[in-house]
Amino acid sequence: MIHSARFVAVLDACVLYPAPIRDLLLHLAAAHLYTPKWTSTIHAEWIRNLLLNRPDLRADQLEKTKAAMCAAFPDAEVVHFEPLIEGLTLPDADDRHLLAAAIRCQADVIVTANLKDFPAAALRPYDVEAQHPDAFVANLIDLNPEKAVEAFLLLVARLKNPPRTAHQILDNLRKVEMRSIADKLSNLL
Repeated sequence: MIHSARFVAVLDACVLYPAPIRDLLLHLAAAHLYTPKWTSTIHAEWIRNLLLNRPDLRADQLEKTKAAMCAAFPDAEVVHFEPLIEGLTLPDADDRHLLAAAIRCQADVIVTANLKDFPAAALRPYDVEAQHPDAFVANLIDLNPEKAVEAFLLLVARLKNPPRTAHQILDNLRKVEMRSIADKLSNLL
């Protein structure tokens, strides 16, 4: 369903939660390979879950990350989607806010690791599809491999605490179920 290199994608909390996926998605967006979208509900969910599972992190650290994301992409936040929620049906009612946001911002894709919660039949009437982040990023790489590699290398250069090599970052991506794009990027480096 990719209509252009600047298609719109709503990012689920589950793809913002793991730093390796979040960082890669945001660097690819900064390279103008797609337009990211999210809601305050999505931000609250990934931050809440990360704080529950990572006692070594503090809320102010994650709020700083969120603020940096919002500053980098000031048009990313979708608002006024709430009235659409009640009329939507998904296997998990708690995920309807994502579809409502996608409809509101006319997104092409919902990027999520929870594909079972977004069946194609439920999304088709709204011209939206759900994609796993591995498939989504693979599509971005296929659209513009040079720009995708450039974005990845910028990500590598910016990670300084601690510094990591490209291969270390690719290994981290493999650990968070992003194997095919890690292999694809490795082949392009």
